[in-house]
Amino acid sequence: MERYGVFGNPIAHSLSPVIHAQFAKQTGLDISYDKILAPVDGFSSSAHSFINQGAKGFNITVPFKIEAFNLATQLSLNAKTAGAVNTIKVDGDELLGENTDGIGLVNDLVNNLDISLKNKVVLILGAGGATRGILLPLLKQSPERLMIANRTASRAIQLAKDFSDYGKTCGFSLEKVKHDPVDIIINATSASLDGQMPNIANGVANGAICYDLMYGEQTPFMNWAKANNAKMVMDGLGMLVEQAAAAFKFWTEKQPNTQAVIKHLRS
Repeated sequence: MERYGVFGNPIAHSLSPVIHAQFAKQTGLDISYDKILAPVDGFSSSAHSFINQGAKGFNITVPFKIEAFNLATQLSLNAKTAGAVNTIKVDGDELLGENTDGIGLVNDLVNNLDISLKNKVVLILGAGGATRGILLPLLKQSPERLMIANRTASRAIQLAKDFSDYGKTCGFSLEKVKHDPVDIIINATSASLDGQMPNIANGVANGAICYDLMYGEQTPFMNWAKANNAKMVMDGLGMLVEQAAAAFKFWTEKQPNTQAVIKHLRS
């Protein structure tokens, strides 16, 4: 039996063990997958202890993704540009760091929801770590323009500059969002956690596909999108399953059936 797990603090709410158990059943692999509550100041020692017990890999969630970035001995391009790691594969003495968040988002949009990003105008709300983690995979889909709107404009502007080599990006403040509709809006702010909605122009949602990275409940952003004539409104459950699938494939080289797992979790 191969050992895997997920580190976080808090971690009790994690759906990852349920998801990976279904992936293992589908692919006929014998694995164990544990939730591991690491002390806020003790991620590295907890991770090394898990590795010493024979772990083949592990996921990392808040607040340890940057520490995992520093723990890894090799980094993928996704991880380097994200500045954070959510998946580590143990390969002998090497710890291979990957970030599957953006891959998960793109796979949910393109494969599950049948949404093409090519030549689309995409607006992302927020310029924090969640946004940085999804930018490269989104830009690889060749949108016409990717706009980042943030409460503090300077952060959005800097983030757009950081990724300008990969596609057409721009950044500005939330107040500068116009009423002109866009094709896709992605809420990557933490506002949904606080039951809040970023204060932006309502017209931008008209006919748009609106996607909240949050999952598990109807968020203020999703309510706002529906009230303002969005064409489609989705939460981030599909992204959660798809980023887990990308991690599973990174570890095992086997691609699980994600749609069956998404359907199971929604039921």
